[in-house]
Amino acid sequence: MGFLFLQGQSSRVDLSVEVMRLSAARSSSVMEVMSLEKRVAVTLPLNQSLQDTIDLVQWAESNGYRDGWFSDPGAPDGLAMAAAIAAHTQTLRIGMAIVPVYTRTPTVLAAMADVIGQALPGRFVLGLGSSSQTIMQAFNGIDLEKPLTRVKETAIVVRSILAGEKTSFTDMQTLYSRGYKQDPSTPTIPIYIAALRPKMIEMAAEYGDGVIFNLWPRSALPKMMEHVKVGAERAGKDWRDIEIVNRAMVHVTDDKEEGRALFRSHFAPYFSNPVYNRFLEWCGYPDVAAEIREGWAARDRERTTGAFSNEVIDEIGVIGSTSEVQERIREDANAGITTTIVSPIGRVELDVAYQTFEPFRGDRFEL
Repeated sequence: MGFLFLQGQSSRVDLSVEVMRLSAARSSSVMEVMSLEKRVAVTLPLNQSLQDTIDLVQWAESNGYRDGWFSDPGAPDGLAMAAAIAAHTQTLRIGMAIVPVYTRTPTVLAAMADVIGQALPGRFVLGLGSSSQTIMQAFNGIDLEKPLTRVKETAIVVRSILAGEKTSFTDMQTLYSRGYKQDPSTPTIPIYIAALRPKMIEMAAEYGDGVIFNLWPRSALPKMMEHVKVGAERAGKDWRDIEIVNRAMVHVTDDKEEGRALFRSHFAPYFSNPVYNRFLEWCGYPDVAAEIREGWAARDRERTTGAFSNEVIDEIGVIGSTSEVQERIREDANAGITTTIVSPIGRVELDVAYQTFEPFRGDRFEL
């Protein structure tokens, strides 16, 4: 999965000029959205209930949270939910972490983003990513082909459309759009890009306004940040101006074994996905990745979940008492995370979710 430019030397030059021109044209409102103050967010949606998500957004806003960030793996649809909750929030920034680039075309993404941007002026961030083989191929029957190029080209096309330009993208590798135009979005909607391994991280920092991380071991964060710096330098940016968003899997408990068992059950199969399995291997756990992969292939759930030792779980998950999870989030912020999305492990009901969010209320926690 290499870093790929458009075919042809002239296309490469034109693309670079276009990206830099669009970057220079961004309004001051984007810089407000991209504030590098440390932030804490609730994960959204809570479950498939619109009312529960509205209740959580209102609770978060009244309890000192700065953000709410949606995931979009299926039901409920994240972009539709973001539009639906807009009337119920006055201060929260709402982000997408992430919208898969394969399930909507760039024109559809831009049209939807514009509506949500109008409903949440200056408070909406569009996050794009490739998603995983399970969600794309198994759930949707879509091949996860050229993910780095597809994400990069989607970001370029969507940004151009949101700037009010008529599309003329006829020589890209994975996309084609000619003659489409919509009014420019005001204020400008920033585009963040999800990434795990080096070339995707570098591309995300180069072409995105922010970078979105997920499910990384603590020991891997320094080298992930190094690749952010590489991508930023390639685009002539100061890497310190790039917001790093991370969804932290948090479980507040005095029984760490119970929390580890929950994490193991929920995420060991998740890491059987090739994209996450290769990421775990790159992070320094090749034996764990191989055991998960082989256990899953053998349909041996016990072997798959058993591959995750307590040490690995403690590297990735945020599990422990209130003070322990608070300290871990502070450590991550000090190591480079700008915005932490606090996420319960697994799908939970509203009353249970509050137990995870309570330690990070504004009157109990600050970064």
